[in-house]
Amino acid sequence: MMPNTEIYNLKVNGKNHEVRDAWVGESLLYVLRERLGLPGSKGACEQGECGSCTVIMDGQAVCSCLVMAATAIDAEIKTIEGLTTDGALTEVQDAFITEGGVQCGFCTPGLVVAIEHLLDNNQSPSEIEIKEAISGNICRCTGYGRIFEAVQTAVATRRAGK
Repeated sequence: MMPNTEIYNLKVNGKNHEVRDAWVGESLLYVLRERLGLPGSKGACEQGECGSCTVIMDGQAVCSCLVMAATAIDAEIKTIEGLTTDGALTEVQDAFITEGGVQCGFCTPGLVVAIEHLLDNNQSPSEIEIKEAISGNICRCTGYGRIFEAVQTAVATRRAGK
């Protein structure tokens, strides 16, 4: 084993994953993408400014580029890959496609995770609550209009399904 490396377990998307020969200062984003093969979370700014790496950690939306992976050992982590267990699109993912909220797609995983988190905690968010929930996510392609439409469509779909 290399000096200054660790072996630890992370619970990601409901499964335990052993992380071997890891440097203790690696970001959760790096570990998810490079060590665990979960490339959905994107790395853009590496400063917590763009939201492309958003994951849910212990019930909170966080920028995984700012979290040291070793500090997430006892946490429940959910990535874009873990939003569904049967491979079907979630209401939010489907709404993004239907409403054209996906342009280049780079920001989409982080936005979808942030919106899923919002709707899991607030079934009828106001416009200001939606804006606040995605305020940490930057999209350079859409202008956000279609993203807001996607949220409204996902809310309506969830209401109709319950």
